[in-house]
Amino acid sequence: MGRVLGIDYGERRVGLALSDPMKIIASPFKTLNHSTAENLISEFKIIIIDKDIDSIVIGLPIGLKGKDTIQTKKVRHFASSIADLGIPIQLEDERFSTMSAKRSLILQKIKTGHDKAAVDRTAAAIFLQQYLDKRSR
Repeated sequence: MGRVLGIDYGERRVGLALSDPMKIIASPFKTLNHSTAENLISEFKIIIIDKDIDSIVIGLPIGLKGKDTIQTKKVRHFASSIADLGIPIQLEDERFSTMSAKRSLILQKIKTGHDKAAVDRTAAAIFLQQYLDKRSR
């Protein structure tokens, strides 16, 4: 039984989260610095094998009024660019996940101003958990 990889795609950083093997709990995993698409895909290939990933959930930054933004289009393009990995990909609404991640980290007394990577991977865990919760219903 494989895990689900959550991806919070950004132009500078890509936050990652993993589910447990039972696909019940999401946890922040790591943050990758976004260099080139080829480098990201290489990193994903390693993670897919090492962590036994069988599906991917990508956070989709839909605008507050439910419409696509410029970043939404970039994320959709990114999702299509990694489709060659041969793993099912789902898009999950990530509205407010970054704000929730910052609040969560502040409650844990972790400063969010200097550690944006922690915010990115925590945001990935938040929308991955949202996806897992919907799946279990």
